[in-house]
Amino acid sequence: MRPVVTVVDYGRSNLLSVRRALEHCGADVRFAAEPGDVLRAGALVLPGVGAFADGMTQLHRQHLVEPLLQKTGEGTPLLGICLGMQMLLDSSTEGGLNQGLGLVEGTVEPLAEKTAEGAPLKVPHIGWSALTLAPGAERGLFKNTRNGDEVYFVHSFQALPRRREDCAATVEYGGRAVCAAVRRGNVTGFQFHPEKSGPAGLAMLRAFVEGLG
Repeated sequence: MRPVVTVVDYGRSNLLSVRRALEHCGADVRFAAEPGDVLRAGALVLPGVGAFADGMTQLHRQHLVEPLLQKTGEGTPLLGICLGMQMLLDSSTEGGLNQGLGLVEGTVEPLAEKTAEGAPLKVPHIGWSALTLAPGAERGLFKNTRNGDEVYFVHSFQALPRRREDCAATVEYGGRAVCAAVRRGNVTGFQFHPEKSGPAGLAMLRAFVEGLG
């Protein structure tokens, strides 16, 4: 039997590409647009593109915040992707101070507009960049990932976890290390798009699906 993965549908992501990637990795994909759908889930994916405040507003509007917090508190695996990862943190300064889900302690702040040497830096960060795994991260969703594997990014803001150990991988941008993935217990987040990252991204999604078996 294929593991069931429930993708949260709050109108702020390309659900089709996420669904296809998860199905390719062996999942039976369902969508959750209502609280009951989330509460029945055995594993959750929270994708997203766009602004932090808009994403959180839509989650509240559909009454999905409390079910997400309840399920993660019960130990249900949750994977956040791009904006979905950022909303895992306590807050973001994008468009003013906005509260997140608070599943990973920390904030979301703008990417630097200058390199470490002071030269202008293009923001948003768009394109392929190589991952550096944090010590001890070579397990779970990263069990088939190697240092230097390239994944695809599109973002203007970065996660700044309060605990150093909550940053599972970094990427160098403008001469600085930027958090590319967070992990806290049963909660994981990718700043990059695994569904657009070729074999490297699929290896992580496959590890997520296989971990549900």
